[in-house]
Amino acid sequence: MTLRKAALAATILSLPLAAQAQPVTGLYVGAGVGANFRLDADGDYSRSLVATPGRVTNTATGRAQVSTDPNIMGLFSLGWGFGNGLRAEIEGNYRTNQVDSATIPGRPRSSSSPWLNTYGAMVNVLYDFRMGWPVVPYIGAGVGYGWNEIEKGASFGFPSTQTKGEFAYQGILGVAYELGSMVPGLALTLEGRYYATLDPSFKDASRVSPTVSQQSYWKPKNENVSALIGLRYALYTPAPPPAPVVAPVAAPALARTYLVFFDWDKYNLTERARQIIGEAAGASRKVQTTRIEVAGHADRSGTPAYNQRLSQRRADAVAAELVRQGIARNEIAVSAFGETRPLVPTADGVREPQNRRVEIVLK
Repeated sequence: MTLRKAALAATILSLPLAAQAQPVTGLYVGAGVGANFRLDADGDYSRSLVATPGRVTNTATGRAQVSTDPNIMGLFSLGWGFGNGLRAEIEGNYRTNQVDSATIPGRPRSSSSPWLNTYGAMVNVLYDFRMGWPVVPYIGAGVGYGWNEIEKGASFGFPSTQTKGEFAYQGILGVAYELGSMVPGLALTLEGRYYATLDPSFKDASRVSPTVSQQSYWKPKNENVSALIGLRYALYTPAPPPAPVVAPVAAPALARTYLVFFDWDKYNLTERARQIIGEAAGASRKVQTTRIEVAGHADRSGTPAYNQRLSQRRADAVAAELVRQGIARNEIAVSAFGETRPLVPTADGVREPQNRRVEIVLK
């Protein structure tokens, strides 16, 4: 795989992750529905019958034991994302559960099944954990005010609907799967919630006959566990950062200087030397070249006069090979420097392989 193809592949593979990495920024709305499981609504209970003019004729006190069936819940939220994973929102919610069984002090079992409803408003703070996964986990907590309601509660001594408001609090654990490829800013959410209020105190006084009134009191627990599915839509979703521009990979620049080395006291060309001369000849056709300089050199193992002649023979051998490979002789300038321009400085008489060379320079 070429460098360019590898860069393009890395860019393409990074695009989905770049889209997922966009945090919620600005205004968003959300909604969810699901199942609500109200934990046992046990609580202190009392009932008194009072005869006119205020004489108590019958009293029953104790602890009511009440369980409910699972039922539905729903919520709507309006929030703001700060672009760093942190979100704040206001929420309206509703939960309802029907009593499944109840043991009430001083009252016979009844086929009547009251409804226990809760609705309220919350302020929540949440945090999204963006870890490059297909889903985004988040946690949250909220406080607010919830209204507890008992409906159709005659069997509990509450013939009319009773409503009592209390402080409410909740914890939130969820994951969001972003659907930005379908609708920018849209996400599917799955949540588990724990919601509770302080125990409400229901009180009622009603006449059961012209001369007898009934006074009822019940303080049940209100704790709920909910599982819900929902949608969240960010009204402003910033465009993902543009994909990095992959610069075209430049072709390696052709060399303009080539070195041909020789064995000691030799000027004949080896196979490797012919290959280097061929590369120089090929490059001269691809770059702007007006002249090819061929300069011969020798080491200091002989006399200066001998080394001058040897460097000339080496330069002539290289020039002849260039001509054989298609370069016109009049384009080649040949010179010889003997031992006067060593590549590696040495003492006199030293055999240095790198000084036994011909330099080909494309001008």
